[in-house]
Amino acid sequence: MTELQASLKSEGKLSLNWTYLNAIANGISAIDLGALALRNLHDARQFVREYGFDLDQPAAAALIRRAHQEAVAFIRCSFLEPSQAGLIPPEVAEPEDPLSLLVYASLRGQQVDTRRMWSCAVLKVMHGIFYIDNNLKLRHFHAIRAQVFGTLDEVIRGDGERHFLTDGEVCLPLLHYDRKDNKGRNSILLKLLQKAAYLAADIFDHLGVRLVFATRCECLLALRTLQRAHLLSVTNVDAERTRNTLLDLDAARQVFCKYRAQLEHSKDYPLDLLRQMDAELAEIAQPQTRCDNPHSGVGFNSIQVTVRKMIHVQQLDAAPEQDYDVGFFFEYEIQLMDEASYQRSLSGPASHEAYKKRQVDTARTRVFGRELIRWIDSQSAR
Repeated sequence: MTELQASLKSEGKLSLNWTYLNAIANGISAIDLGALALRNLHDARQFVREYGFDLDQPAAAALIRRAHQEAVAFIRCSFLEPSQAGLIPPEVAEPEDPLSLLVYASLRGQQVDTRRMWSCAVLKVMHGIFYIDNNLKLRHFHAIRAQVFGTLDEVIRGDGERHFLTDGEVCLPLLHYDRKDNKGRNSILLKLLQKAAYLAADIFDHLGVRLVFATRCECLLALRTLQRAHLLSVTNVDAERTRNTLLDLDAARQVFCKYRAQLEHSKDYPLDLLRQMDAELAEIAQPQTRCDNPHSGVGFNSIQVTVRKMIHVQQLDAAPEQDYDVGFFFEYEIQLMDEASYQRSLSGPASHEAYKKRQVDTARTRVFGRELIRWIDSQSAR
């Protein structure tokens, strides 16, 4: 056995990759890096092993190659015009060994900078794909969806083409009921790429519902209904992800207290009274601006609540004495809107289409980096 001795000697020059070490020490996201710090394919294989793939298993190499192909296709479809698809260098788009991209992404110099930038872009998208494919909650998605909507279906009832929100007593008519069963794979990937810490665990709107009522006051009553049905409580709401750009609760309380007796004594559903309450609310309410999503457009108003639900799945390797299924928390969204806010969301800066475009622009800039974007623009101008 060779005796270890303290030493700073190395085969080459003792150098530090300051950019890479700064990212590690100061928590800079991998998606914002412009290069890696690998010297050769041997380094690349060690990197991949620590990442989580055993290259001695043929299946691992196949998974990496499949993720590479999906990443290239995603970039061409989402971030490039059809005429720009051929700008990705062949050695990056169709390498003999995808691991070579790790080396390409580490080499700097005028002759290899274009290859480095494209390699970085493809690797960033591959990283997002690996997180999606290896997220355990998504593997149990069918069980999650059944349990989440099983609970929601108890309070959101259909009557022909109409839907109502009810706790068994109060019954609020819905103008629109949108149910999000699952984000598409490309949508999940796009959202990961525009987030600072792009992990699949950070996507909270795989599942959810949008409930649209005629008035904002009905949205207030909807919160009460969901609370009384125990779908919303202080223990299962993610407070950090609650977004209210719809209701000034102090003003709403003032208006509600004024008209409470009339609401209680209404024989029919008091829609005209609720509209009158909305008009008074609009006069005294302060704008609600707590929204941390940089892609939300001006004029988009809603109450968006992220709810934690305990999901139970059967554990195949459970001990004989364990008779209770394994549980984990899954978060889904409930969004409340009034009709005016909903109509604004269908067009203009508050629309979903405009929102998605802002997401694509952010993700494209982070994946490509400004240097590669300038290069693409220069090639397209020829």
